[in-house]
Amino acid sequence: VLADSESAVILRLRGPLDLKCQLDCIDEVPMQKAISRTFEALRLQVKSESCVLAVCNSPVLIWPNKSVFEEITPDAPFEDIFQFIQTRTPGPASAPILTRTVQKSHLLCATLPMDCAVWSSWSDTIKDGCERLMKALTRQLFEMEKVTLQCMKGTTLRVPEPLHFLLPEPNGLVTVVFPRGEPDKELEAQRRELHGQFELPDNRPFFRRANAYHFPNEPYKDGYLRNPHTVLTHPTLDNGKVYLVQGIYSYHHYMQDRMDDNGWGCAYRSLQTICSWFQQQGYVERGVPSHKEIQQALVEVGDKQASFVGSRQWIGSIEVQAVLNHLLGVTSKIMFVSQGSELASKGRELANHFMTEGTPVMIGGGVLAHTILGVAWSETTGEIRYLILDPHYTGAEDLQVITEKGWCGWKGPDFWDQTAYYNLCLPQRPRVI
Repeated sequence: VLADSESAVILRLRGPLDLKCQLDCIDEVPMQKAISRTFEALRLQVKSESCVLAVCNSPVLIWPNKSVFEEITPDAPFEDIFQFIQTRTPGPASAPILTRTVQKSHLLCATLPMDCAVWSSWSDTIKDGCERLMKALTRQLFEMEKVTLQCMKGTTLRVPEPLHFLLPEPNGLVTVVFPRGEPDKELEAQRRELHGQFELPDNRPFFRRANAYHFPNEPYKDGYLRNPHTVLTHPTLDNGKVYLVQGIYSYHHYMQDRMDDNGWGCAYRSLQTICSWFQQQGYVERGVPSHKEIQQALVEVGDKQASFVGSRQWIGSIEVQAVLNHLLGVTSKIMFVSQGSELASKGRELANHFMTEGTPVMIGGGVLAHTILGVAWSETTGEIRYLILDPHYTGAEDLQVITEKGWCGWKGPDFWDQTAYYNLCLPQRPRVI
């Protein structure tokens, strides 16, 4: 049970379900029929009174298809069930029944990674929530059967894998089953069908594996902070609107990855943040490049000499543009500003970028580089604030320190050196699904 807000909650049902299919022969058509029968038997089992759900991090057990004892009703709150289970004693064990069958056959075994998620509210009863979950579980078994049969190649089966995606309203959280191990490039036809089904635009990915929803109780394993700007309060401007980066990025800054780049690596870190955005939106599958990989890319495109690799030399917006194109196939626009005081007049261009492209922007001027994540801009007054992610931070991944000390925060026009020239690299979103 995952709290998403004060009123909404996500109910998630996870766990392995064993698929055991006895085959009299291994011809394709009889195999398909036997597999379908086995899936049907599983669907009957999850609808039976013997199906039991265990609530994570708790001793609570729920029988979703029956009321277990007279003292508990389907409308009971969790506290009552918890109290009852703490005091229950086990009943007498049933005597085992042994049978012996002699038969030549093949046994197909697979573990299905069941994973269902549904929206609910705190006011819903246990019965309401369980009914939603069990319907979702039954639907998922149908989808898994469909994917298993579609992806059969002779006697080779692909394990179906459910993934959750948070789509724009009114769709919300949806679950899709893909064959495990199938690369994204092989699933374009399925994604196009899903885009049509949910009436989504066909110029950006929604159903690549990198787009999968990250549940609030699951920490990222790589250690990087995601989207630290989301905890900030937006500035208030007269008739102003806020235009922000769309999607998820990782915060890359000085001294990460056991790399001491303090004093020279700020543009590299800004570039890494941009690369993380393209990776986590599903546009590219390659990981975030290291400093050495960035330098090697600039040598390969002819921008730098071979001696540049392994050096501590700075790079700027033009180099960032070249690396994005070479490593990710991403094109970028460059905005030239002859002096920092002119940045205050670029509100319309930056607002339009975040509305249409939604990518982080790298800005370099003088000896400093930063990442712009958004702007608050008033079309009537021209007043503007910039949402800055500062790669010069050298501390730990502490969200409170980063936001309270302004390493990620809203800045006014005086943040920029008024006399220095600036180049802004505005990466363009590829039009793909």
